[in-house]
Amino acid sequence: MTTPLDRLKAEVCALHAELLRWGLVAWTSGNVSGRLPGTELMVIKPSGLSYDELTPEQMIVCDLDGKVVEGELSPSSDTAAHAYVYRNRPDVGGVVHTHSPYATAWSAVGEPIPCAITAMGDEFGDDIPVGPFALIGDDSIGQGIVATLDGHRSPAVLMRQHGVFTIGKDPKSAVKAAVMCEDVARTVHLARQLGPVSRLPQQDIDRLYDRYQNVYGQAKAQAPAPDEAQAPVTVGSEGDHV
Repeated sequence: MTTPLDRLKAEVCALHAELLRWGLVAWTSGNVSGRLPGTELMVIKPSGLSYDELTPEQMIVCDLDGKVVEGELSPSSDTAAHAYVYRNRPDVGGVVHTHSPYATAWSAVGEPIPCAITAMGDEFGDDIPVGPFALIGDDSIGQGIVATLDGHRSPAVLMRQHGVFTIGKDPKSAVKAAVMCEDVARTVHLARQLGPVSRLPQQDIDRLYDRYQNVYGQAKAQAPAPDEAQAPVTVGSEGDHV
């Protein structure tokens, strides 16, 4: 019988293949982590291993100070950054880091990606912001992530001259945000080669974000009330149900 921790290890391991599939990483760069719900533990990949070699058993379990509590390998060099995010954002259940080329190019010039297309309004609800430059080795990157995204709708931040960090309610959501970040970074870059790009009006961004976050997708089916279950269907003059 698998435990919640076993399932999280398997999920985090498998999601690294998505980073490769969507062209978000090269060689061994990038990482995915997940918080174990209801605990002060996180799971993250080991440092420097090829994505093709990763197995669930190799995933590293750390506490939210970044200290290894289970695993024989060294954890990712970004462990302290991930741990800082989890300590300071209880709503976050997954963190992803990539050096995806288009989004990282925006980070290299230190420019936010303007919310200029509907896909950005849907997923990010705002511009994708730029966070401060910080070196790897302690939780400075995590501090920059948390400070930049405080009060911000975007689940993605472009850490200046470094790359992309994304957050989500779980690891899969954070990976999706990383995929979408690279997609819109590329699209807006290509658009600027054709001419000026204008940000969408804020009221339209708000409407797009609300619809995508609260309406889009398959709504949960709701069983009719007992007195409604037997009610006859009324058909209007044009054949529509009313």
